[in-house]
Amino acid sequence: MRLGNKELPLPLIQGGMGVGVSLGGLAGAVASCGGMGTISTADIGFREPDFYEHPNEANLRALKKEIRRAKTIAGGRGLVAVNAMVATRQFEEAVRTAVAEGVDAVCSGAGLPLNLPELAGGADVLLAPIVSSGKAASVICRTWLKRYRRLPDFVVLEGPQAGGHLGFSYDSVCAGITDKLDDLLSQVREALRAVAPDREIPVFVAGNASDEGIMSACKTGGAAGIQVATPFIATKECDASDSYKQVLLKAKPEDLCIIHSPVGMPGRAVKTPLVQRILEGAREPVSHCYSCIKSCKPVQIPFCITKALIAAVEGNVEEGLFFSGGSVGQCNQMTTVPELVDALMTKWRNVL
Repeated sequence: MRLGNKELPLPLIQGGMGVGVSLGGLAGAVASCGGMGTISTADIGFREPDFYEHPNEANLRALKKEIRRAKTIAGGRGLVAVNAMVATRQFEEAVRTAVAEGVDAVCSGAGLPLNLPELAGGADVLLAPIVSSGKAASVICRTWLKRYRRLPDFVVLEGPQAGGHLGFSYDSVCAGITDKLDDLLSQVREALRAVAPDREIPVFVAGNASDEGIMSACKTGGAAGIQVATPFIATKECDASDSYKQVLLKAKPEDLCIIHSPVGMPGRAVKTPLVQRILEGAREPVSHCYSCIKSCKPVQIPFCITKALIAAVEGNVEEGLFFSGGSVGQCNQMTTVPELVDALMTKWRNVL
């Protein structure tokens, strides 16, 4: 598959998972199989010795290390991408650092990445917004065309069954009244055709896209490929701790819930003791601010998302926030990245 001036052997993107779940190890392993491996830039430096005192410097230092690590593991195969959240304070610095380090692609969501082409400059890098509606795709494309005379090299559409932060209202997700992924795909493709009628912009779908029925409907609807995240947690190559992986392996769909994230968006997560306390109205005191989210007000938020995500990736079930997609329950045993990639691509080739 041709994306811009780069070649992606398989129509598969491994979704970015922060903090520390998808680093260079997982991303490099996926790329080595011919897919697009994705490093999450969110608080990527949490293991650096000076992270507590100097999180910004630690994050950029770690980002460089993880990109180099992923590219070494990939060995020139597939593509290595980063996922950079617009909502983070370090969004612009993270993108510039990743581009300077030679990353193949930048995927960006949790807000509208309206200035992404400017941050990439004239570098040879693929740019992709992550959207959840045709309206968002239209606004981004029209803005990029007007300001930079550029269109996305591809688009990632995250539906209501995606993990982590969701681009839908809290009430609509909880009530189950959002459009289905294949219907959203139709809307996004229509929006892209309206902006660029002479160019086919590939759309990768995400949100339980490993489900055969969803995959079939989206492939029939014109999806170029799939983005999968949660199933990659249950691989030996995933960068999270074994304790983290066991939480996801044991979780079932009924163990998931929707929370109000300090990011300002709803999020799908496993109902751990921390999440249960938050759902019951408790507030976890914020003793230290990592300055991670632009809109965050420590005196108002119910918990520190950075602290909770770090606790999770280190395997602290009591205090951790374990984001998950709707595909949880399908992952009930450990596997390897090559085995999972082969299973996903076999399914993709065989569906109508």
